[in-house]
Amino acid sequence: MAEALRKLRHYVPTVIAVVVLVAAWEIWCRVGHVSPTMISSPSEIVDATIDTWPTLWPATLVTAYEGFVGFVLAVLCGIIIGIVFYCSRVLNAALFPLLAAAQTMPLITIAPLFIIWFGFEISGKIAIVAVFGLFPIAVQTIRGLEAVPQFYSDVALTCGATKLWTLWHVKLRVAARQIYGGIRISAAYIFATAATAEYLGARKGLGIWLQAAYNSFRTPLIFSATFVIVALTAVLLIVVNVSELLLLGPASEDEDPDAQE
Repeated sequence: MAEALRKLRHYVPTVIAVVVLVAAWEIWCRVGHVSPTMISSPSEIVDATIDTWPTLWPATLVTAYEGFVGFVLAVLCGIIIGIVFYCSRVLNAALFPLLAAAQTMPLITIAPLFIIWFGFEISGKIAIVAVFGLFPIAVQTIRGLEAVPQFYSDVALTCGATKLWTLWHVKLRVAARQIYGGIRISAAYIFATAATAEYLGARKGLGIWLQAAYNSFRTPLIFSATFVIVALTAVLLIVVNVSELLLLGPASEDEDPDAQE
């Protein structure tokens, strides 16, 4: 109970800051008579969201599906690629620079190719999300495995374990915290990537919603879609944190009790 209260107190300053910023935003829009076309007040955004919810919710479900499925594929592919590159120095030297170079290309130059290959279907957006989401996971998997102290492997091998067993049960477990760091980085922009891909070419989703709002100069709807993307990202990050807690336990359990002696 005490630990839960301590964690809740940690978020109190954030909640206060958000409340103050929203209140200042609302007052500024009302007192300053700011045009709703330029920037909408929080109350206008809430009203617009409620009024358009019957169409906003289906668009949200599409983007949520694309982002979640693409994220799962990114996690699986990123970890597998990281393990393969860690185990093979030749593949690492040959292909890792190409993987890094692929991440530097802007989405606007890649999306047309995926539209040509997949059309305007959801599968194309899932593929884009997976491709752009796997890089930080692969990088952190490689770095995490490389950072595992050699004595972990030595002890396991001395006890008769195979290299494959040692990799799966020892090295990946020790590197798991760092791998989760890459997963968290990837999760932070998954839904933004999905919405951007939709904006560049799709039949439905929050990207199409944003495009329609922009074309009709309905600024409150642009904010509505933006906050929905932020909310989806927050939910995904919570899921990632909870999965880490369930699989690995609290981070404090990984601390060396003899480190401070």
